[in-house]
Amino acid sequence: MIPLVAPVESNGPHRHLRVAPLNSTARSGQRRELRDRRAALTPLQRATAAHAIAGHVGATRWLRGRRPIALYASVGNEVDTMPLRALARRRRCPIYLPCIVDYRARRMVFALDTGAASALNRLGIPEPDPHALIAPRALSVVLLPILGFDGHGTRLGTGGGYYDRLFAFRRQRRSWHRPLLVGVAFECQRLPLIERCSHDVPLDAVVTERGISTFGTAAC
Repeated sequence: MIPLVAPVESNGPHRHLRVAPLNSTARSGQRRELRDRRAALTPLQRATAAHAIAGHVGATRWLRGRRPIALYASVGNEVDTMPLRALARRRRCPIYLPCIVDYRARRMVFALDTGAASALNRLGIPEPDPHALIAPRALSVVLLPILGFDGHGTRLGTGGGYYDRLFAFRRQRRSWHRPLLVGVAFECQRLPLIERCSHDVPLDAVVTERGISTFGTAAC
C-alpha cells in the first residue's frame, strides 16, 4: 500500500539549476526506467494514489473562485485524473483539455471539456471538440502529465514537446504570472536529477500521493 502523507516542500528557485545541452541517450534511459516503475504499480496502488492526489490538490487554493484550469485525459497507467476532474466540477472550475491541432509542428490547444463523449486522437488520447478554446495565459492552473521529475522542478515528458512549446513564454517571465504549472505523478517517478535542456519549461509544483513539492515562488 502506498503511504499517504501530505507535506508541502519548497526547493528553491529555478535559476540555480544548470542548463545542460540535450542528451537524448540519457533521457531515453530515464524514460524506460520511469515507465517500468510506473507499470510496476498495482491497480490498487494507482487508484489509491489518484484519490490522495486529488485530496492534496483540494487542500490548496488552486481550484477556488471558479478559476479556469487545464487537466489531461489520462491513458494507460498514468495517474487517473477522474478524481481531479470530479473535484474541479464540484468547485465549479471550467475544465480545459489538450487537443493536438498540428502533429508535424507539435502544436496543441486547450478546449473546454463539456462532458460530451471525446474522440481519440491518433495517439489514442481522448480529446474534446476543439472549438471553445482558451489562451494558455488565461488559465489559472495547468495540471499536466509527467513521466519523471526532480527536486528542481525539471519535468521529463514522453518526448513530444507539446507542453514545452505551448508554454515557452514562461521561460522569459520576469515576475510571477499565470498559469501555475503543476505536474501530476506517482512518487516513484521522482529522480535525483534530470539535466535541464534549453527548451524545458520548469514546473512550479508537483503533486504525488505523498503530497505537494513546490519550486521557486509557487504557493499553495
